[in-house]
Amino acid sequence: MADAPRAPEIRGKTIRFTWTDGPTKGQTHEHVFHEDGAVEFRSIDGTQKGKPMKEKEYAAMKVAEDVFLVSYLASSGYTLTVALNLRSRKVFGVASNAKEWFPIDGTLEVVE
Repeated sequence: MADAPRAPEIRGKTIRFTWTDGPTKGQTHEHVFHEDGAVEFRSIDGTQKGKPMKEKEYAAMKVAEDVFLVSYLASSGYTLTVALNLRSRKVFGVASNAKEWFPIDGTLEVVE
């Protein structure tokens, strides 16, 4: 996906998602959306705290004022697709693979 859209409001940013519902409820994951299109993510708390995983590509599209759709496929086989509302600091979306589908939601913090 060399032509994946990467909204400038997301590209180059570090954003933390704290999940309030879904399979990772109560955990915080930090995502670094690199300028080159790669995304790194890691759990920053709890028993799952760990080293960053890096994926080659993400997409980020502006859908409304302060609202963005972000998606990437992780090497684990899961795809994360979320809507980020930068004004309300809410995140809603779906984590899915070939066999499972989980609605997720939480809050977000733009770190840098």
